Amino acid sequence: MSSQRVHSAQHTVPVAAPAGVVYGLLADAPRWPVLLPPFVHVERIDFDGTEENLRLWHLRHGQVCSALARRVLRPRERRIEFELQDALLPGAPTSGVWSVAPDGADRCLLTLRHERPADPWETPEALETDVTTELVALRGAAERWDRLDELLLSFEDSVYVSGSPELVYDILYRIEDWVDLVPHVERAEVTEDQPGVQMTVLHTCAPDTGRTLVSEAVRLCFPAAGRIVHKETVTPDPVAAHYGEWYLEPDATGVRVVSGHHVMLRESAVEAVLGEGALLVDARRYVREWLGRSSTEALSLARWHAESAVRRLR
Repeated sequence: MSSQRVHSAQHTVPVAAPAGVVYGLLADAPRWPVLLPPFVHVERIDFDGTEENLRLWHLRHGQVCSALARRVLRPRERRIEFELQDALLPGAPTSGVWSVAPDGADRCLLTLRHERPADPWETPEALETDVTTELVALRGAAERWDRLDELLLSFEDSVYVSGSPELVYDILYRIEDWVDLVPHVERAEVTEDQPGVQMTVLHTCAPDTGRTLVSEAVRLCFPAAGRIVHKETVTPDPVAAHYGEWYLEPDATGVRVVSGHHVMLRESAVEAVLGEGALLVDARRYVREWLGRSSTEALSLARWHAESAVRRLR
């Protein structure tokens, strides 16, 4: 019998949002990176309508951790049962239940019951802090439910490259070289302590104003799949959260390269950035143009890099 110590707890928080909204946020795990700060990426492996398997990447004390999750969704009861296998603690899964109970028309009670292995390097207080942080983030996202259509935006930019997918991926991966190649990048710092996990700090030039913007991000690199996922951990206003992906779609003659973005706006910063009287619609246009320009410059670089190599080989 295992001597692994187990930490058991139950937490309940009131949420000023309908129970159905809160349950929907919990159920839609692939959207967590743009709504919940600790999550870098969530990959749905399979889903039959009730049971699903996920792979999660999240930040814990500044480190990127991964885990496999099995979940059973029970929408009628607004209940989700889960078992989480952390890669750092093999053989010691965390299990628990999320439940949402109505507390009036537009309010509810969110409860998390869980049992998790006690990490010998973490105190019980640190474990409690992690759980509280997650609950507060969930509550904060849910309580903006009536504004999410205005605060959230998603979009893609793409180019077609008559060249090798490997060459395209190479330039997207080597982000530290962009400072000499991409016009809007002024400085780039990259650390890769884990293979395929990059921690980056980018200094870029803002459109129109010319001011320097600083963003910090985690990038997960999947060369075999032709994908690079990125999540900003420090964002410039008026962006509150930014999650995106580069992905390649090869065909017989080349490759379509796509840059996708999912953004949450910080409403309180809109006027400070865009001027008195600016609205969310103005911020949406500003961010779309700004990130679209940045994507287009990087995509153009990737195309030039790959197609130039092809011309040199001919």
